[in-house]
Amino acid sequence: MAATDHAVTLLTRVGCHLCDDAKDVMKRISTETGVVWNEVDVDADPELAYEYGDRVPVVLLDGKEHGFWRVEESRLRRDLAR
Repeated sequence: MAATDHAVTLLTRVGCHLCDDAKDVMKRISTETGVVWNEVDVDADPELAYEYGDRVPVVLLDGKEHGFWRVEESRLRRDLAR
């Protein structure tokens, strides 16, 4: 499976410095692998805020939680290659 076959979502919130760091990592991974990712503000959805609000940023890979607080870049790259 190619990286581009995966769905990657980064859950963030406004004013979150860890989220800004995570976006930088996601941009780098996207540029190098071609994976398309989207960003969702957890505070715009009460259910997401309840589920993930205390752990942002959160990376969802194919709809499942892959990690939180920091993007584990080497692990994400490995899992995108699967």
